[in-house]
Amino acid sequence: MGIKSYEGPRAEPKPDEVPLRVSDYMTRELITFDPDQAVEEVIEILIKNKISGGPVVNEGNELIGIISEGDCIKYICDSRYYNMPADSNSVSHCMVKNVETIDGNMNIFDAAKKFLEAKRRRFPIIDKGKLVGQISQKDILKATVQLKSQNWK
Repeated sequence: MGIKSYEGPRAEPKPDEVPLRVSDYMTRELITFDPDQAVEEVIEILIKNKISGGPVVNEGNELIGIISEGDCIKYICDSRYYNMPADSNSVSHCMVKNVETIDGNMNIFDAAKKFLEAKRRRFPIIDKGKLVGQISQKDILKATVQLKSQNWK
């Protein structure tokens, strides 16, 4: 009995080699802020580093909030505009405490959708209770440009 048709051994299908996880594109080297830091100092750091905000962490590198340009502007309006002393000039009184995070294993396209739904500019990434990175809208755009060069038609 002969072989009618032989195509050779079947190759194992290759998993998608293009990285699609948030952790592949997130920023790991972050500028973080201390809850006791003065808002004026935060403003100077934001301007100097050309960033729009950053995570607030405690001594154990656990995320406790986020402070943004908008939070700093609100602080200025509440104190300087009305020429009244602020209740406190520490980050802990101005930051957003209820912070939504993204899983580092999330697909970047799902993360892009989350950005649209939540109307946020950045999401921190937590692993085992510690801040490990941050993904921004710009990181998503960089990822899509890189992916397009690899596999989009």
